[in-house]
Amino acid sequence: MLVLGSRFHHTPIMSLQTGTRLAQTSRAIIDPRSLSIAAYELEGPLLSHNPAYLRVDEVREVSSIGMIVDSNEEIIAQGDVISLDNLLHMNFELIGLSVIDELQHKLGKVEDYTLETGSFVIQQLHIKRGFFKGLADTGLLISRSQIVEITDTEIIVKTTAKRIVHPVDSATRYDYVNPFRQSPQPDNQSTSSS
Repeated sequence: MLVLGSRFHHTPIMSLQTGTRLAQTSRAIIDPRSLSIAAYELEGPLLSHNPAYLRVDEVREVSSIGMIVDSNEEIIAQGDVISLDNLLHMNFELIGLSVIDELQHKLGKVEDYTLETGSFVIQQLHIKRGFFKGLADTGLLISRSQIVEITDTEIIVKTTAKRIVHPVDSATRYDYVNPFRQSPQPDNQSTSSS
């Protein structure tokens, strides 16, 4: 199921074992190499360590009451998983990144994203246009297949406009035929006799 990423901000983390609320999400930890969510940073009074994280591999189900996990043993601390520590060290933030096309035209900034709840892979980026372009339209949706490159400061997407290059040759002379300057043609009407 596709949902907005902002839907998982302050989402309850529920324990299947105890049926209680363990914590809530505070931010997504996104892997820019695969454009997927690897974990969520958690907050809440019942957490035994701060900061605490929930890897998306440990989410059993996403439902109307929140993300359901087996137990509080699924919640980890910083330093428990090396791959997560590497992502935390990157300090990558998707929201607010500038989006440009291959011709260096600024398209806007990422304001949200759509993700697949089964895999937590980001499928679309929601781009907020600048003030003047925002007057003409409300925003853009960029599919993950349109993304060319992701850096720390911007996302580069495929250009939709075709680049047209015409070589300029000053020696080229165009000969146009003006139909009004042609010599008059004889009228070839046949006369019929009765």
